[in-house]
Amino acid sequence: MVGADFLQLHPSTAPPRGLRTWLTAALRAAVADGRLPVGARLPATRGLAAELGVSRGVVVDAYERLVDEGVLAGHRGGGTTVLAAAPAPVRSALGRSTTPVELDLSPGVPDLSAFPCAAWLRAEREVLASLDAADLGYGDPRGTLELRQALAVRLARTRGIRADPQDLLVVNGVAQGLSLLAQVLRDRGRTAVGLEDPGSGSIRDQLERWGLSAVPVPVDDLGVDVGALTATGLDAVVLTPAHQFPTGVVLAPQRRRALLTWARGTRLIVEDDYDAEHRYDRPPVAALHSLAPEHVCYAGSVSKTLAPALRLGWLLAPTALRDDLVERKQWSDITSPALGQLVLARLMTSGAFDRHLRIARVRHRRRRDAVLAALAEHLPGAQVHGVAAGLHLLVSMPELDDDVELVAQARRAGVAVHPLSRHRQREGSAGLVIGYAACPPDQLREAIRRLGTLAGH
Repeated sequence: MVGADFLQLHPSTAPPRGLRTWLTAALRAAVADGRLPVGARLPATRGLAAELGVSRGVVVDAYERLVDEGVLAGHRGGGTTVLAAAPAPVRSALGRSTTPVELDLSPGVPDLSAFPCAAWLRAEREVLASLDAADLGYGDPRGTLELRQALAVRLARTRGIRADPQDLLVVNGVAQGLSLLAQVLRDRGRTAVGLEDPGSGSIRDQLERWGLSAVPVPVDDLGVDVGALTATGLDAVVLTPAHQFPTGVVLAPQRRRALLTWARGTRLIVEDDYDAEHRYDRPPVAALHSLAPEHVCYAGSVSKTLAPALRLGWLLAPTALRDDLVERKQWSDITSPALGQLVLARLMTSGAFDRHLRIARVRHRRRRDAVLAALAEHLPGAQVHGVAAGLHLLVSMPELDDDVELVAQARRAGVAVHPLSRHRQREGSAGLVIGYAACPPDQLREAIRRLGTLAGH
């Protein structure tokens, strides 16, 4: 009988036409129970395939599935090793732990299992080795100069933004940036700001927490409706123009021009550039800030590129707001922790950050493609929006009337997604907002299959 000494694997125990699934499960179980500890090297794919009497493609596919799950790591020229016992736990886009579900497709979370641990540790060692005693003090409330310099270079190169490092404010994620900005606007007499509808429910919660009403401004296939914004009489609006959340629409050129015309004078655009680094089938779009820096407050973070837990973000505000924002930041927490800033700066200047992004884009695209294929199979009547970029999809179904009920049924079936209505203030069509970055393809396919069953397909 053909078999391998490695884990006592015997293909005769595999179900018919299930060799790939069988081998993947056997390797996963061996990692989980400690037979394959972290750091253990797996046999070469060609050698294991010969021992088992199967095609090399079976072994390659099993390894790749576990790499996608974050269990294994492939090394160019160095084989495949065990990276971790299981993928990192997933948190909701709102930043709070979700009720445990088997398949969590909540939007807003990147592939946390792909966090560049080795590169981060290497950069951290380099930072600590060169650290000056003064670096361990309270520091500048705007953040470390090293990170602000690295960000200025990166924003110019990737987002078309010309920024002086002195003008950047490092914050604990965009959430803190929005809270500081909301407090400054409130202190200056503003009581309301515009917010895309549909638009981020978490941003709405953040604004309202600090005393600002979020007035809905409709979004269509061209992006935010600038005419409707003008009709509100508001002088500030929060937007996601590069990849609108949750529809995925890119703000059309004519709308960008109209928006910048609207902003003349003392009006303010808050640009949340939350996932502009993730694009697959379209060229990059320059940030609005690059066109009107004195009318746009630009916000970004590494929550979607590295991990939300790092709590590293930045604001680039118009001159008239900067001093008040820095003062608010200082009264809030003096300054953001320096060590993480210095490590991130080292990653950016060394090129390690870009290398990580290139790898992450490949993984995220593979997962997006798995969702699209599963939707075509299990929800053939669904319309899918926002596929060219980002970490989520918007799925609309003509026959779907109550997305909240469908989401509740899905949770009982072990699948977590968002109802589109969670991100609406006005009445509108139902839909599902599906995050695909945090789960491997096998889990994504299973989740969509369950959704299709619930939807009657």
